Amino acid sequence: MKIIFFGSPASALPSFKKLFEADHRIELVITQSDKPRGRGKKLTPPPIKELAQELDIPCYQPHNIRQDPAAFEKIKNIKPDLIVVVAYGQIIPASIIYLPRHNSVNLHFSLLPKYRGASPVQWALLKGEEKTGLTIFQLNEKMDEGDILSQEEVEILPDEKAYELEARLAERGAELLVKTISQIDDIHPLRQDHSQATYAPKLRKDDGRIDWTNEAPFIDRQVRAFTPWPSAFAFLNETRIKIFEGKSKGKHALKSSPGQILAMSKEGIEVSCGQSSSYLIQRLQPENKKEMDAYAFCLGAKIKIGHVLT
Repeated sequence: MKIIFFGSPASALPSFKKLFEADHRIELVITQSDKPRGRGKKLTPPPIKELAQELDIPCYQPHNIRQDPAAFEKIKNIKPDLIVVVAYGQIIPASIIYLPRHNSVNLHFSLLPKYRGASPVQWALLKGEEKTGLTIFQLNEKMDEGDILSQEEVEILPDEKAYELEARLAERGAELLVKTISQIDDIHPLRQDHSQATYAPKLRKDDGRIDWTNEAPFIDRQVRAFTPWPSAFAFLNETRIKIFEGKSKGKHALKSSPGQILAMSKEGIEVSCGQSSSYLIQRLQPENKKEMDAYAFCLGAKIKIGHVLT
């Protein structure tokens, strides 16, 4: 099948590779523009572009595909059988969606209609879901509302972080995508139940700000959901502290206020949370420093029991 692939980040790589290995003809890759990265702000291509160049597949990077007539012309001239979209990052116009013979399909990292939107993995973790999944659906003009072609349920593992879950979903989603495309002529699309829809909006930096009045299990989910980005964070003496790893310690009987440090040991920093619960910080990163064990931070920062994280 002649395919045009839309995708950008590392989570799209397994699907791209599987389609290529399945002997589909990927005639063109559409991906995001190169972005400045790191302290030097060096322009860095998306992972999908790097792989496309390795495979000698043409790549096009419209700044805004809805306002780029050249993108439409390139796709029209190829006359693709199908457009495949995996974590592209832009809204695709209807003029392109319905151009191929089989229109366009999207791999989404949730069981639609739950968690429509840009960050389904993170919000599923934050909400405490025990299961999530994968959906292959037909694109339409609305966000993640197209008819479903196939789905697969995936269990969320204990203590799993967002980047770990996303990597697992990306691999299993690639398998489901190839299988679905091979059967596309025989599949009867299923309309989504829009009354059951929930949403997973794009993450903002401030989503990671910890409110210590929340109970420890919620804070644990927040850390796992927002690692590595935007990172869960708090402040100690006006210094921003990113928290990368920890666990809920359960209830405590100490008199304390939310955010107050209850104990310090080689295991980490125990912090008071809402409803007399506590959270153990195990790995963190102080502002302008490297990631480190929480205990090593205690030794260097002269922290004392009773100090408060805000």
